[in-house]
Amino acid sequence: MKARVKWVEQVTFLGEAGSGHAVVMDGPPASGGRNLGVRPMEMLLLGMGGCTAFDVIHILKKARQPVTDCVVELSAERADTEPKVFTRIHVHFILSGDGLAEKQVARAVELSAEKYCSASIMLGKTAEISHDYEITAASVAE
Repeated sequence: MKARVKWVEQVTFLGEAGSGHAVVMDGPPASGGRNLGVRPMEMLLLGMGGCTAFDVIHILKKARQPVTDCVVELSAERADTEPKVFTRIHVHFILSGDGLAEKQVARAVELSAEKYCSASIMLGKTAEISHDYEITAASVAE
């Protein structure tokens, strides 16, 4: 895997992934930025959310569960001193589907957290990570 980050100006950077996709990262005005994009640490949190959502959906579909929607809400705390690593991350899944089995959802979340989500497992080296979930009917989520 490869990536490239190009400095644009002040604290604005353009990240280009090896897959050909690009993203703008910028800092807040207080740090000399213009608030044009997500912060680099937000990118890490988003990456973790995407990684674990990918796993959970994949596991549920493989188990032939009728999942129709998945939202992952993440909240994180960082250390007060440098390096300001993540110290706590909470991951809340909101899964929708008529007839989703709670046992299957719990297992999918557990497998992602403990075995498959590389981002979660890596960030878990510095942060205490917790998970929970809720299941809603597909008709409610639409």
